[in-house]
Amino acid sequence: MSAVHPEIFDQRRVAPSILSSDFSRLGAQVAEVMDAGARLIHVDVMDGHFVPPITIGPLIAGAIADQVHDAGGALDVHLMIERPGDQIEEFARAGADGITIHVEADPHAHRTLGAIRELGVRAGVALNPGTPPGAVAAVGEVADHILAMTVNPGWGGQAFIADSPAKVTALAELLPGLAIEVDGGVDAGTVGSVADAGATLYVAGSAVFGTDDPAAAYTAIAEAAGAE
Repeated sequence: MSAVHPEIFDQRRVAPSILSSDFSRLGAQVAEVMDAGARLIHVDVMDGHFVPPITIGPLIAGAIADQVHDAGGALDVHLMIERPGDQIEEFARAGADGITIHVEADPHAHRTLGAIRELGVRAGVALNPGTPPGAVAAVGEVADHILAMTVNPGWGGQAFIADSPAKVTALAELLPGLAIEVDGGVDAGTVGSVADAGATLYVAGSAVFGTDDPAAAYTAIAEAAGAE
C-alpha cells in the first residue's frame, strides 16, 4: 500500500468531492471532471456519529481508485468519523493517496497520523470551524497537510463561512510549509479569498457536481483559484 501520485497534494488543485455526485453515474462523472483537468478526487466519509449523516466507505473509494490513478490523479479521503485509526488501513488498501482525520475525533491523532504515513499514504489533519488553529500545532510534525473546514461538516451545499480566510492565514503562519486544504462552500465566488489567504487545495462538491455541467463548473473554480 502506497500513494500513487502523492505529489498532486503539493500542487494548487481543485478537488471535486464525489459526495455531491450522481452515484448512479459515478464513474462517468469522475471521468468528466478529470477530462476537464481535475487530478485530485475527494471522498467524504461520514459515520453517523462524528457527524449526523452516513455516506460511503472503502468499497466506493476502491471502485474509482484505478480510474483516478490511471488518469494521473490522486484519491483524497476525508474521514469525518470517530476512531479513524480503526479504518485507515482499509482505505489505504482501497487506494487512498491521502487520508485526513479530524483532530476533534481522535484523542490519539499524533499516533494515527504517524500510522497513516507508515502505510505510505499522505497524512492530513482537519479541524472544524469552531476549533482554534492551535489545536493542530502539536501534530504538525506528523501531518503532510491541514484541512480547514469552511462550513460545519456533515452536509453538502452549505454557505461558506465568511471568516474562513482569516483562519487559513493563521494556519499558514502557525505551520509554515504545510499545504492547506479548504472544504465547504467553495465555488468560483469564494475560492479566491482562501487562495489569497494561503490555501492551495480546494474541495468543491455541490458547486461542481450539483450543476448541469460539472466540467465547466470545475474549470471556472480552477480559473478563479489560479489552480492547475
